[in-house]
Amino acid sequence: MTALSTTTVTISAIGHKGDGVADTPNGQIYVPLSLPGETLKIALSGERGSIVEIVTPSPDRVAAPCPHFGICGGCALQHMAEPAYLELKRQSVIAAFADRGIEADVLPARSIPMQSRRRAVIAVQRTASGAKVGFRERLSHTVADASGCLIVVPAIAESLPKLSRMADVLSFDKKGAIFTVIATETGLDVTVTEGTLADARRQEAIALALKLGFARLSVGADIIVEARQPIVRFGKASVILAPGAFLQAVPEAEAQLVAEVLAATKGAKRVADLFAGSGTFALQLAETARVTAVESDKPALDSLTRAARHTPGLKPVEVEARDLFRRPLMAAELKVFDAVVFDPPRDGAAAQAKELAKSKVPTIVAVSCNPATLARDARYLIDGGYKITRVQPVDQFLWSHHVEAVAVFQR
Repeated sequence: MTALSTTTVTISAIGHKGDGVADTPNGQIYVPLSLPGETLKIALSGERGSIVEIVTPSPDRVAAPCPHFGICGGCALQHMAEPAYLELKRQSVIAAFADRGIEADVLPARSIPMQSRRRAVIAVQRTASGAKVGFRERLSHTVADASGCLIVVPAIAESLPKLSRMADVLSFDKKGAIFTVIATETGLDVTVTEGTLADARRQEAIALALKLGFARLSVGADIIVEARQPIVRFGKASVILAPGAFLQAVPEAEAQLVAEVLAATKGAKRVADLFAGSGTFALQLAETARVTAVESDKPALDSLTRAARHTPGLKPVEVEARDLFRRPLMAAELKVFDAVVFDPPRDGAAAQAKELAKSKVPTIVAVSCNPATLARDARYLIDGGYKITRVQPVDQFLWSHHVEAVAVFQR
């Protein structure tokens, strides 16, 4: 094996995937587990480096609390002190807006506690000693040990051996399968993807899921067994989730996002919630305003509709199944609303933002897990005459390079 070359570099920034970036005459080098200002001796392989020696450590370097850090790919920034870490999140939002020529007063990022993530995507892989469950290693399909994980709620951390047992009745290829696990009020909702369940083993899976205490087990959209309906609460409403439904990952972060949305839309009598999902915002907006919820995922919309129907005291909630990427609400359709909230997937909502920019809606609230697409959509709104009045980052994705943000626009 050819020995890797070594060199000494100084880290200038954290890149968009959480690695340190060093500028060299031959281009940028990406060094995991490093921090800005550090001088490092690294082993170099192409544009990636690994730390051989920390020559000059950053004053923001701290001991990572998890023994799996550096191997497990679930976290990238445990080695960074919290004040610098939260400022990094804020600066990532500022930089994304600056890339679009937008100056915005971005507020300090709000933090979340450890062991708070109620929704986790957990990998499983077959090994010589049996099924291994956890999170995938950095830049690899290999599953790393995640025992004692400090990110997820205890109920999920404690479920890893149970998931390993369930994996034994599933079929999946060498890459492995995925469990999406949600800790609900009634127990764990477990959905399998990238794996299958043979008909001959269906009864075995049912018996095992009941024995392990799962609220529900699904393979894809197929519900294998439902001992208890998986329920989460959005304000007054109790929502029965569809299998694999999107859910804000951390309840504390969700509460912060909802508070921002409710504050920005206070006094509105009619509100549109676009990309409404199962009703995170719509059902709480409906406590004071008439709401139109638009979503393309019909099972999620069914959950929202059922919850709205069975929650006393809500204002009317109208729903529409519609693909807003292909058929956004047009400016003429938007004129009836006092406020619009939109929370799209990571790709953002370019088509819808362009129509919103043509509208006369007084207040628009954008919620996003991707600062780059949020800034792009903000540019459309600003060019259409809106003024950005508030940007609040929320650190929903602890110790990762991701950040959530809420931006408020007014005409």
